[in-house]
Amino acid sequence: MAEPGFLKLLRGALLALAVLAGAGSPLHAEEVAVLDGAVRQSLVLSEATLRSVPATAIDVDFETGKDREIGHYTGALLWSLIEKAGLVNEPGKNTALRHTLLVTGRDGYAVSLSIGELDPHYAGKAVLLAYAGGEPPLSPSRLRLLVPGDAHGGRSVRDVVRIEVK
Repeated sequence: MAEPGFLKLLRGALLALAVLAGAGSPLHAEEVAVLDGAVRQSLVLSEATLRSVPATAIDVDFETGKDREIGHYTGALLWSLIEKAGLVNEPGKNTALRHTLLVTGRDGYAVSLSIGELDPHYAGKAVLLAYAGGEPPLSPSRLRLLVPGDAHGGRSVRDVVRIEVK
């Protein structure tokens, strides 16, 4: 499935901004993922950004549509990246819990998570944006969302291109 035009434009614009701002070595447009939406600062999820938060390693074991997947992955906790970007909340009690995340892969596959699943004050799941591990091996240009504890890997998104905070 082709990437929607607006996403291509957004990724290209963010790439240009990252290069102009000196955010590390230039990346190819297809290698850029972004975290945006209801945040104070959109993040280009470059290798430098991912490595600016502590690395976390997890083991996953879940069923897929074909077989069972077991693997060891390293990456950035999604919560750490959300904190870095800064949630924009409306006034009121526990308004942060109204946020959801829409995580989209290069092929258009998308899943949602609630902030309450990630926030250490609530469920505190170690949801990972992995950049190393697995088969074929991941890299900062081939990110994978992993939700430990899921019995089925349906929320495991390969080649993440966008994380939108709603």
